[in-house]
Amino acid sequence: MSTRTARGAMTLPGRYYTDETVFHAEIERIFLQRWLYAGRLSQLPANGSYFLYTVDKENVIVLRDEQGAVRAFYNVCRHRGTRMCSEPEGQFSHSIQCPYHAWTYSLDGSLIGAPNMHEVIDFDKAQYSLHNVSTAIWEGCIFINPSLPPAHFTEAFAPLINKFTQWHMPELVAVHRLEYDVRANWKLIFQNYSECYHCPGLHPALNQLTPYRNSGNDLMEGPFLGGPMRMARDGGSMTISGRVCAAPLGEVSGEDRNRVYYYTIFPNMLLSLHPDYALIHQIHPQSPDRSRIVCEWLFHPDAIAKTDFDPSGAIEFWNMTNLQDWHVSELSQQGISSRVYAPGPYAELESMVAAFDREYLRALGNHL
Repeated sequence: MSTRTARGAMTLPGRYYTDETVFHAEIERIFLQRWLYAGRLSQLPANGSYFLYTVDKENVIVLRDEQGAVRAFYNVCRHRGTRMCSEPEGQFSHSIQCPYHAWTYSLDGSLIGAPNMHEVIDFDKAQYSLHNVSTAIWEGCIFINPSLPPAHFTEAFAPLINKFTQWHMPELVAVHRLEYDVRANWKLIFQNYSECYHCPGLHPALNQLTPYRNSGNDLMEGPFLGGPMRMARDGGSMTISGRVCAAPLGEVSGEDRNRVYYYTIFPNMLLSLHPDYALIHQIHPQSPDRSRIVCEWLFHPDAIAKTDFDPSGAIEFWNMTNLQDWHVSELSQQGISSRVYAPGPYAELESMVAAFDREYLRALGNHL
């Protein structure tokens, strides 16, 4: 366990939560440059299956090609720029066709059909493949990176590679998904998740299961932050009853059966690893004062197959907790928007928030 310190840090100035110029800089310098969590491999169950991922004005098709490889392409036809795919998820047969002039692409992005373009001198289909977006797979999660060239994934994610193998995350599948529209800046979501200073007053049920001082950090600086909290009840979990709702995941054993691990994965993923299930929050910035959050509960298929499987305790617990967090984040957004707001001091229990701020400012750079 780490020794906590906020190093005398102060909260960020208000413009970082309210200013359109800051928000656009974040999109350009962070969300279009970093590896972004896009979804789970289980969302692509067959060759040709796809889902869409949006970051600001960019829309990306994430799919399995005919060899089963995961690929991603900008959802932009190379002819007149038309968005080709509108449904948020689905199944391609063997190709992607633009609805405007029927330019057609294979699932590897190559242009294979362009009606009447043979009449154009020197037209070469090989020059008009879909624009590629880099992809990587980690623990059953699909990441995309719109930058050219992207940072090498294994180097960027070095602190996390093989860190969570005992949970067997690639085997897990989502049993429930909720989307939230939160009237708060995306950073407030990260910052709220990163500390439990607020837990006794805001989350009495959570604080009873994991008392707010039962926490430590094993990643304390950089883009990945967090660590474990010990549960008050041995062999319990974060559910309405405080009891587990499935067998322990993978090879989770020993003291890890009495802990929950919480990590922020910059810039758009929150990962919560329980003894019996995993929880993933995916964050989509919409504007300086609005965020869309997708929350998924992941269980092992063996647990799901049992006749008495009931994840409702986990779902109800975290939906309750989420709503409490979103409400206070919206109150924070409203207060920060006041002309009298000024940066205040972090408590020692907010050391991970201060670390998040440092990484955020490093990533944003001198572009304001």
